[in-house]
Amino acid sequence: MVSLARKTLLHDKARFLSTVGAVAFAVSLILVQIGLFLGVLGKASIPIERARADLWVTSKKTPTIDFAHPFTENAVLRVRGVPGVAQADNLIVTYAPIKLPTGAQENCLVYGLENFEEWNLPWLVEEGNVRELNRGLNILMDRSATRRFGPFRVGDYREVVTRRFKIIGVTREADSFSTVPILFMSYRNLQALSELLDGNSTYILVRLRPGADVGRVADEIRRRLPYNDVYTRDDWARQSRAYWVTTTGLGVQMGLTVFLGITVGVLTVALTLYSSALEHVKEFATVKAIGGSSWEICRIIGEQAVIVSLSGYLVGLVLSLSLKSVIATHAGLGVTVSPQFALTVLMWTVVLCLAAAMLSFRRLVRIDPMLVLRG
Repeated sequence: MVSLARKTLLHDKARFLSTVGAVAFAVSLILVQIGLFLGVLGKASIPIERARADLWVTSKKTPTIDFAHPFTENAVLRVRGVPGVAQADNLIVTYAPIKLPTGAQENCLVYGLENFEEWNLPWLVEEGNVRELNRGLNILMDRSATRRFGPFRVGDYREVVTRRFKIIGVTREADSFSTVPILFMSYRNLQALSELLDGNSTYILVRLRPGADVGRVADEIRRRLPYNDVYTRDDWARQSRAYWVTTTGLGVQMGLTVFLGITVGVLTVALTLYSSALEHVKEFATVKAIGGSSWEICRIIGEQAVIVSLSGYLVGLVLSLSLKSVIATHAGLGVTVSPQFALTVLMWTVVLCLAAAMLSFRRLVRIDPMLVLRG
């Protein structure tokens, strides 16, 4: 049975290769498209996931971390008095104009905090020391800013709003979903840049004592700050990601592309196996004539589908991993292809190819064994 499955499938090598190519195209499209989606979406919540905060206190109806609204900074005093809270500090996240050496002006996303090291923000410092941010008009700039702001070095100066700041270090992985570069400066320096921020904050980071009940602490903070929202780290990260999916239509676009890729792959496999079965109908009739059952016919067609799906998946995976490095190098975008994600795509590739093979199976089970005796 195995030799017959391979013989009929590989009889027309050009057709076999085109079918494998179609499956590889669908697989690579799914891996790259969803991988890009996951990679870009991860930027919407990476500061939340990296920060050492168990709870985030925001203003009411804040949609995502990038679009914060100010509230009085004195609210942090009420949070610090809640039983179970080990530490609570104000954090400001806001957009600000930055002037470039070329004379152009761009927007940047600025994080302001009194103790960056304590909260693991930024989480990856390539050059410099975060402790220096509180010792003058200093900033840390993320390496990704070179795509928007041009090259820069430690020791350069940039004017943010109306003040001239010195770049004392470089961070990595601090990318925003909107591709606006992220800067880090001291909490007081950032407050001084805007009258709107004077005496105000945009977030309160909360760390709990060991053994404290997260739900009870969050409920007590909500009771003390009725005009604020309180989220756990996971809930706030989920909301920040969901905002971009629903407002940009990114999820619909990704879903449509994946659907088209799957459709192309499944139809190609179905038509190839069906036409191959019709060309070799006498061979399958011989199987039935010598006592072969419908289950054995199904095994032959199923093995053909598995061969096509595994071959196409391997080619598509190699192509996707090659594109991953190219996209990261030339476009600065991350393609997330985790082992679990790759395994899931493999499983569905095999399942869909087996489903496509059912078209030819239905045709072959009706074959008359007497066909082998005809001319």
